[in-house]
Amino acid sequence: MDLELIPARTGLLIVDLQNDFLHPDGAYARGGQTSEAIAALPARVLPVANTLREKGGWIVSTQFTLVPGKEGEPFIAPHLKSIRPFLGKGDFAPGGWGHALVDELQPADITVEKVAYSAFYQTRMEFSLRKAGIDTLLVCGIVTNGGVASTVRAAHVRDFKTLVLSDGCAAFTQATHDCAIADLSTVGKVLTCADAQAVIEAS
Repeated sequence: MDLELIPARTGLLIVDLQNDFLHPDGAYARGGQTSEAIAALPARVLPVANTLREKGGWIVSTQFTLVPGKEGEPFIAPHLKSIRPFLGKGDFAPGGWGHALVDELQPADITVEKVAYSAFYQTRMEFSLRKAGIDTLLVCGIVTNGGVASTVRAAHVRDFKTLVLSDGCAAFTQATHDCAIADLSTVGKVLTCADAQAVIEAS
């Protein structure tokens, strides 16, 4: 593949692969919102993460957060509450088990809480990436049409070299995922996890 990366300046940006989204005991499973495609992502992404770690690259985890207010009741956007009415106190709470990156992909070198689709919206993401010397991002996670798409576009306009791992992302339907990947191919390069691993190994 005609692609070169400098591992020390590359981050695997893992979008929202958290226990509350993926684990059988997490908030989404308790609410009856599960997806085989999403559940399969950690195992698919892990070889890329391990290879990048070995080459001196960075693992960056974004963690969707429901900020607790008085008595721990979370601030939940109206649109989210309408489609995910099961979310409540303790779900996606900062520092909690459900909020954490899934065990399979631990540890992350940089962790950034986010409160909206984009990992750059009102967060320390850009500051952290710049301080780490990261200028290239391999983006994976969930959901392809939401957090992934918004984060990729936000990275692109900030002049990060942005690549999307097509089989390292998932949505709640395959059609939605495929449409989002097609759209993102106009923003950055799209490649498979296996291709990304091969490029890293060759770097």
